[in-house]
Amino acid sequence: MDDGVRSYVWRALDSFAAYGDAEAIRAPGRTLTYHELRTAVLTMATALHEQGVRAGTSVAVLVGNPCEAIFLQLALHLLGCRSVWMIPSAPHRHRVEFLRLAEADVFVYDARTHDELGRELLAEVPHVSVLCLGPGGLGPDLLAREPADAAPIGRDGPGAEPHSLFQTGGTTGTPKLVLHRHAFFQTLALFSDHWTATGGHRLRHLAVSAFWHVSAQVPVLMTLFTGGTLVMHDKFEAQAFLDAVEQDRITSILLPPPLLYQFLDDPRLDACDTSSLQMISCGGSAAAPVRLAQAVARFGPVLRPVYGMTEAPFITAQPNLTLDPAHPERLGSCGLPYGDMRVEIRDSDGTVLPAGGTGDVWIKGSLMMDGYHGQPELTAETIVDGWLRTGDIGRLDADGYLFLVDRAKDMIITGYGSTNIYSRPVEDALAAHPQVRAAAVIGVPADDTGEAVHAYVVAEPGADITAEEVRDFVIGELNEMWAPRTVAFVDALPLTAMGKVDKKALRARWLAAAPAAA
Repeated sequence: MDDGVRSYVWRALDSFAAYGDAEAIRAPGRTLTYHELRTAVLTMATALHEQGVRAGTSVAVLVGNPCEAIFLQLALHLLGCRSVWMIPSAPHRHRVEFLRLAEADVFVYDARTHDELGRELLAEVPHVSVLCLGPGGLGPDLLAREPADAAPIGRDGPGAEPHSLFQTGGTTGTPKLVLHRHAFFQTLALFSDHWTATGGHRLRHLAVSAFWHVSAQVPVLMTLFTGGTLVMHDKFEAQAFLDAVEQDRITSILLPPPLLYQFLDDPRLDACDTSSLQMISCGGSAAAPVRLAQAVARFGPVLRPVYGMTEAPFITAQPNLTLDPAHPERLGSCGLPYGDMRVEIRDSDGTVLPAGGTGDVWIKGSLMMDGYHGQPELTAETIVDGWLRTGDIGRLDADGYLFLVDRAKDMIITGYGSTNIYSRPVEDALAAHPQVRAAAVIGVPADDTGEAVHAYVVAEPGADITAEEVRDFVIGELNEMWAPRTVAFVDALPLTAMGKVDKKALRARWLAAAPAAA
């Protein structure tokens, strides 16, 4: 950002001033008006500035989901800094590598909730300066600063572009440093204006996904930019979630499919008043059509399947999902391109395929990352002529609806003429069985075909289903080639920090059990 270019944060602060005494945030034990939110951001910026944080400083952040995370993001961007968002539950070596690649100058951690982990990481990178949220940590407490009503810098710009780095979930390998620049956050502000101008409802968003993930930041910031009310929970707990939906009259939630299924399956749901819900966004991974149909039947046309990734948090969306008899297959679609996003399906040499062709998903638009920080070769492989190669496999129908069938690295290649078996259709077929609650498949070594489909199945409580019955059901839905050769019943599927099914963990589980099975 050049000198004289006004940060999006100033625009947000002006909006907060206009919203005044309206309720902005409800967090555990704390409620803030917009006036108080504005003061909290300015106070955080002043506290950071007093500790030597200046434009261009790279600041790593280790927190859960407190409201102070929002103050910190906006304050760092107001000062022209790089905020570096870490996943607390990532493997230790990934966190350390992320800190080093991000070239962090300052490390801010929440001493109230992550003191032990913060100290552990600082032992690996002792050269960084340390600041804390809350007392008792290894650095000064940013929250001890008296309230400030003015910013420590002028409105004309800090002289450096504010931007953020986000750690990917590592479901397909070592996490990467995804760079979103100032233009990305400006686009969120413009989308917020569009939401208000087109009559979008006043958001009362329940946030259970941690703020360190960009897909969680998007609805949080849009809620605040539009003058809505943000209800923050530290994590998904079924009873607290149900209580919030009913008592806080929540209109908007964002859930990955496993948490949507927990919501649907909770025996207390029938007694919960969910009539306030106007938008249930479901993203992070593919949701089974049978479960989406159940959600539509329970909540009405408020489901919004979305497709996104850290590199581009909102690519497509299918709002107000219904059971359309003319297009029943669209329960398996993640919708149409969102905003100015463009989607193409290409073959292995980059040729654009016609509607109906299955290939690699390429995207382009203003909600796309600028690249991978410090990894130019990986950026060049991923972004080609302004288009991002997502690593997903899918197809577009004649009306432009996107259907995802697999991650490229999760595709199972069998010896039957090198047939490609995609995970999504098999998982959807498994989930359609009336005694199956959830399922995931992976490819495992097979002497005769190279790879075979192995299924992990979570059965309904009290179900007496067998592996053979599961296999026969998928044969009936698809065919024998696509049916799982082996089936393991589990109590639950492992999830990543983003709420996706952790297929790396499933592969590790299979490898651990393979010698015993042999």
